[in-house]
Amino acid sequence: MTLHLYNTLTRQKEAFQPIQPGKISMYVCGVTVYDYCHLGHARVLVVFDVIARFLRSQGWDLTYVRNLTDIDDKILRRAEENGEPYQSLTARFIDAAHEDEAKLGIVPPDVEPRATAHIDDILAMVQTLIDKDFAYAASNGDVYYRVSRFKDYGRLSNKNPDELLAGARIDVDEAKEDPRDFALWKHAEADEAGWDSPWGRGRPGWHIECSAMSKHCLGEHFDIHGGGPDLPFPHHENEIAQSEAANGCHYVNYWIHAGALRVDGEKMSKSLGNFFTIRDVLEKYHPEVVRYLLIGSHYRSPINYSEDSLVEARTGLERFYGALRDYAEVEPASMKDLEGSAYYRDFVSAMNDDFNTRLALAVMYDLVRDLNSESDSDKARAMAAELKALGAVFGLLQDQPDRFLQAGGADAIGAEQVEALIAERADAKKAKNFARADEIRDQLQAQGVVLLDSPSGTQWRRE
Repeated sequence: MTLHLYNTLTRQKEAFQPIQPGKISMYVCGVTVYDYCHLGHARVLVVFDVIARFLRSQGWDLTYVRNLTDIDDKILRRAEENGEPYQSLTARFIDAAHEDEAKLGIVPPDVEPRATAHIDDILAMVQTLIDKDFAYAASNGDVYYRVSRFKDYGRLSNKNPDELLAGARIDVDEAKEDPRDFALWKHAEADEAGWDSPWGRGRPGWHIECSAMSKHCLGEHFDIHGGGPDLPFPHHENEIAQSEAANGCHYVNYWIHAGALRVDGEKMSKSLGNFFTIRDVLEKYHPEVVRYLLIGSHYRSPINYSEDSLVEARTGLERFYGALRDYAEVEPASMKDLEGSAYYRDFVSAMNDDFNTRLALAVMYDLVRDLNSESDSDKARAMAAELKALGAVFGLLQDQPDRFLQAGGADAIGAEQVEALIAERADAKKAKNFARADEIRDQLQAQGVVLLDSPSGTQWRRE
């Protein structure tokens, strides 16, 4: 089955053709580390984690690079506000980002370059652009890229350079030749964070970082570049202009961008009081519930975060875990062993169609339905093993079924208390005190605990 990707550059779905047979090189723009990661970051992180997991499950030799921006105006402002060196600020939030990613089940990238470790690469690329007359050192100590020299500027974001010029302005004290030009190198005073350069002390502009780091890690030309919905313009547009002008070749074959995340239908914003960090959310919800929500829609579609959508995500996962409750000890099947399965074929077909997670989840629901009605124990165990294998592509079904089904939030009744009440109810039923048994059931129901009676005993799960 052929992999097809929607390419932001061409605005159409295309059959994927790797630069090197069997290999894929992928660079994704990571976070700027001056605060805790928020839900918008989680959307991008989870989307590309699933993409990487799927590609590897299909035998692709993937090199996945995801950068960290650890020098930036926002970082410097926050460090100044805190009265601390910017290096201690970024170190703290890099650690926090890694903690959040681990809790969400995100597999680390193969390479995680940091901008401050690639200053020499950045300086070399800026110098090349100056030598080729695509950049110039301005009177204010900055170095700017000449947008007018790059004839294809705007093709990724579908923006007309002349329209950009008409809507731009130059401040009186600005040293740009053209208002569309953007900074490759920013002047820094002696007491500010910076590095020596041929154009004076300064620090890199945001856009040049990714051009230099991707070239260092993957070369001048690679397969896939990804990122969030706000990056096609100006960040990725500027990356293309810088890289192709400096390197003299095509930069990236396929551009992939995740859709926007909204909170109760509105853009997430601290001013609106609807801003949530990953750790805020994980205090209340199981990590797989959050993952399920973030991949339940196609990656290019906008997604709405709300209490209702999280409840719906947990309900979906409960169907999976409920089907696996009697197969906790079954190991996931290997992908090679699943090649003759119709479920596997349909799952892979959905994912090869521009990573259609929504359709792939529907295949998993079909598998759950059939597993629940399968009377042959050997077939049922094989189906459970397949369900676990497919779930692993999404980073789901990694918990023990009972532990997931019985997990609650910080304010939920504890598992030990639930078990004690179930034992008391069993004793009440033996003593024919059915009124007390019913009272306990109602008490637990009111606290979101559902009892499941069977000849072998009573199991329970959260609503």
